Amino acid sequence: MNENVMIICRCEEVTYHELVSTATKYKCSARELKLRTRAGMGYCGGRTCRTMVEKIAQSMGTNTPTETNISLKVQPPIRPVSFENLGRISK
Repeated sequence: MNENVMIICRCEEVTYHELVSTATKYKCSARELKLRTRAGMGYCGGRTCRTMVEKIAQSMGTNTPTETNISLKVQPPIRPVSFENLGRISK
């Protein structure tokens, strides 16, 4: 892998370059950018990359005035799992 690649979404391995080129090519909002690149759709549900995805879309001037005040949704896990249940062996 190239050493100069900056990964924005670690869960889905989406790079800064991929986000910028997609936002430029499709003139997409933050939500559409998320859907096109899968940034923010990994295990963390966008907790680490959501703000960067929003800022990239906003800096490209692709968000419409009504979309600039709406942030991307953070999706927590459906049901929390305790460490005790993760280590339990079922027979």
